[in-house]
Amino acid sequence: MTTLAPPGPPSIEASPPSPHRSGLLEWLTMTDHKVVGKSYIYTAFVMFLGAGFMAELMRTQLASPTNTFLTTEFYDQAFTIHGTLMMFFYATPLMFGLGNYLVPLMIGAPDVSFPRLNALGYWLNLFGGLTVIAGFFTASGPADFTWIAYAPLSEAVHAPGPGADLWIIGVGLAGIGTVIAAVNLITTVVCLRAPGMTMFRMPVFVWNMAVTSLLVLMAFPVLTAALALLFCDRHLGTHIFDPSRGGLPILWQNEFWFFGHPEVYIIVLPMFGVATQIFPVFSKRPIFGYKGIVLATLLIGGLSVGVWAHHFFTYGGVLLPYFSAMSLLIAVPTGIKYFNWIGTMWGGHLEFKSPMLWSVGFLVTFLLGGLSGVILAMPALNIDVHDTYFVVAHFHYVLFGSAVFVAAAAAYFWYPKWTGRLLREGWGKVHFWLTFIGFNLTFFPQHEIGLRGMPRRVANYPADLHVTFLNRLSTAGAYLLAVSVLPFLWNLWISWRHPIPAGDNPWGGHTLEWATSSPPPPHNFTSLPRIRSDRPLWDLEHP
Repeated sequence: MTTLAPPGPPSIEASPPSPHRSGLLEWLTMTDHKVVGKSYIYTAFVMFLGAGFMAELMRTQLASPTNTFLTTEFYDQAFTIHGTLMMFFYATPLMFGLGNYLVPLMIGAPDVSFPRLNALGYWLNLFGGLTVIAGFFTASGPADFTWIAYAPLSEAVHAPGPGADLWIIGVGLAGIGTVIAAVNLITTVVCLRAPGMTMFRMPVFVWNMAVTSLLVLMAFPVLTAALALLFCDRHLGTHIFDPSRGGLPILWQNEFWFFGHPEVYIIVLPMFGVATQIFPVFSKRPIFGYKGIVLATLLIGGLSVGVWAHHFFTYGGVLLPYFSAMSLLIAVPTGIKYFNWIGTMWGGHLEFKSPMLWSVGFLVTFLLGGLSGVILAMPALNIDVHDTYFVVAHFHYVLFGSAVFVAAAAAYFWYPKWTGRLLREGWGKVHFWLTFIGFNLTFFPQHEIGLRGMPRRVANYPADLHVTFLNRLSTAGAYLLAVSVLPFLWNLWISWRHPIPAGDNPWGGHTLEWATSSPPPPHNFTSLPRIRSDRPLWDLEHP
């Protein structure tokens, strides 16, 4: 085998961790990008379970029109914490956990550019999440103004108590940590690629993480500024968002959604990258239209910062034709990706192992979310269904369909790289089908629930809407979703207690992370194959 010595980075802050460090001490003093990445992933999974518990409580409340299972106050708190944990402390940290672990391996780097700063980003995310959750231990309870914190509902007069302040501080800390992670990944991609790893030889996942990181640098500082202004309103006597004192609530909507819509693609783009790595491996074919996928990723990143105002079409103070056109236009590069994925599978020797099954499930669910998104891009239709459960259905088909389905695909695909062990295929398929059925049973009826006029963000609804049966169907699906987590937990347990060795490259992958041992050593590589394309391991096997 022709090998090259691993490249020496221009500057690396930390040497490999001492072999005498282990357990808790190694975690507390970690600088290895792989340990940081796994810490992000494990913490995000715990936050996912907490958010799911909040969702089960809400769906139980909504099973009947005038249910008293939850008080209105606690329903609002559960709704807020569910959305906050899913968006800020599950989906985004999970993306950067995968990026932290995989990007240096995929580009042949020994670590990220700033290892200590990288660890700081994780700790800020963790402490931010704990700060938000700490609201449960205050007398007034956690924040109750929904995860989008619309002003003036988030002003002190409407949301008194420390729980709301803890929410502002916690989300702000997480935002700063995410910016740190983004700076690190961009610098790593630009400066630490192995010899021969040109930009157009990088794996698509690396491209997607680079574009995602640029979006973070544009979007998260705006959110941090909005949070700072809201904190000033609550405690320093300013009235920036307070309409009773001349403030502008619409300013909050502009600032939040200028962050909020790129945030959708901050979550979705890495998942697109994961799917693009999986389809070729289990189709036994190269990626169809590599440069087209890269171009579509760049277009999505650029267009995503120009569509924020479609989130408040009902306000009437925005240029409806422009934002409608931009919202429709962003579907084009996403459609290009779909054709590339289908082209990759077309004529291939498809193997429906668990990672492939979850990726195909993502294609179905995300497509349905995209179709309802086209409907919501039309101002006349958007205004009619904006405050109904139709939007809830759309939102979950887009984000759950990507951040959960593809996250599961990533777990089954790279778990052998992380641990050197295989997960059980049988349990992986049980996990998939329970999730797929439970998800569609939960959220597909909500399209009709919304069309019948049921408002979102409410704990009770009128019986004469005739949506009780559909809500009970949705609640049954939510219970099935909760059950679907159990096969995955059992799979993790049984695979750890009775391991099946995976080997270094159990799937026949083509990218550089499969060129090292499983799990990788602290320095990642002892040698690298010559890099002549975006599939260096395939090139090695077919000189």
